[in-house]
Formats: sequence, C-alpha cells, structure tokens
Amino acid sequence: MSEIFECQQCGDCCHGETTVSLDEADVRRMLLSLGLERDDAAAKYWRITGNTIQMKTFDGHCIFYADGCTIHQGKPWRCSEWPLHPSILVDEANFEAIRKSCPGINPRLNYEEFRAGLAALLYAAGK
Repeated sequence: MSEIFECQQCGDCCHGETTVSLDEADVRRMLLSLGLERDDAAAKYWRITGNTIQMKTFDGHCIFYADGCTIHQGKPWRCSEWPLHPSILVDEANFEAIRKSCPGINPRLNYEEFRAGLAALLYAAGK
C-alpha cells in the first residue's frame, strides 16, 4: 500500500461539517473502544436520523478529532479505507479531487499508476 498511499495523519479527512454513517459493526467496535453503552455513546457522539447513525461534528471537524483520531482503534471502516475508495477506479476527476485534499497519496504517480495499484490492493483484499 505504501507505494500508492501513506497516511500523513494530517487530519484533513476529519475536517468539514459532514461525517460518515456507521454500520452495526462500526457501532459495536466504537462502543467497545469507548467503553460506553449504546445510549451513552448516542447521546454524546452520534447524530441519529431515522435508522442512520453518524458521528457528530464539532467546531468544523469530526467529534473524535483532536490533533489526530482519538478513537483510532474503534473508528468506522469508511475512515480506515479513506482515501482508497473504489470510486477512484472509475472516475479520474474524483481521484484528482481526493488527491488535492490528501497529502498521503503518492504525488509521483499518475492516475493510471495509482488506479492499477489500488485495483491490485482491492483484488488482494477480495473487494
């Protein structure tokens, strides 16, 4: 993976007023990491709309961001995958937008080189 991406832990992906949705595995992992009951975590950390659970934002960033991820072991799978999102494989414009916001993407690679590396990683992971 380090050939195409190496996280710089800059936190750029944690900033903004939007956040990721949590699936049930994310919820369980987060609760275990936080050592909290579901209702307590929901009240303090989550925004729930219907059946959708998302992490709250605070002061323009994810509620779990404070000079890095404070819930690294319990973070959602989408956060763990970012920026290696499969949408990059089919949309060069998406790749360029993500590249601009993420200093961890190898700047020496062009789109096709990055795409080939990501495709190989996803294939090896069975995705």
